[in-house]
Amino acid sequence: MARKKRRGRPPGSKNKASLTKSVAGMDVAQLRRYISDLQDKLAARVQQQREYFESQLAGLRIYADNKAGAAVRTLMRVPKTRKRAPAKPKYQSKKHKRLKWSGRGLMPVWMREEMKGTKLTKEDFLIK
Repeated sequence: MARKKRRGRPPGSKNKASLTKSVAGMDVAQLRRYISDLQDKLAARVQQQREYFESQLAGLRIYADNKAGAAVRTLMRVPKTRKRAPAKPKYQSKKHKRLKWSGRGLMPVWMREEMKGTKLTKEDFLIK
């Protein structure tokens, strides 16, 4: 079923012709009162918009201050000067007594080479 096209102005549009007719028929005192009413309405609308935008701006300032404060706190943080103490060796080579390993990180090549082909385990290299 085809819809019928509407003719004329869309619903909700103002009838501008009647406004000009009503203004044209006013005398000077009525026009001045009408203009002052319009100015009052305009001032109220401007004030309402100003309050809205100022509240939005205040919210943005708070947000920006929080972000900036976090950035400053991060930058101003005193770097940690303490470092982890060097680990004491726990394992020692059977062949070369000067080769030692703390047990941190990857197993050293010398330990793997000495364990290869033998029944030695990591516990066999422990320093007593």
